Amino acid sequence: MRHEDDETGEISRKARRMERARRQTGQSALSGFAMFGMVGWAVAVPMVAGTALGVWIDARWPGETSWTLVGLLGGAALGCVNAWYWVRKEGRGDD
Repeated sequence: MRHEDDETGEISRKARRMERARRQTGQSALSGFAMFGMVGWAVAVPMVAGTALGVWIDARWPGETSWTLVGLLGGAALGCVNAWYWVRKEGRGDD
C-alpha cells in the first residue's frame, strides 16, 4: 500500500512540473544561453581568483609547492560546485 502512495506522489509531482513548464512560455533559446553564460562565469571567476591567489602566494613565499596550481584546481572545484548549485536551483524553479 505504501509503495502505491509513493508512485502516486511521484506522478503528481511530475504532472505539476509539466503544468508549470507549460505555463512558463517566456522560456526561450536566449534564456538557455543566459543560463549557459551564468554557469560559465560561476566556474571562471573562482578559477581566476584561485589562480591569482596562488600566484601571489608563490611570489611571497617560494617553495616546492606550486600554489598557483593548487589555487587553480581549488577554484575549479569550487566553481563546479557553484555551477552545480545554480543549475540545480534553476532546474527546480526555485527563486
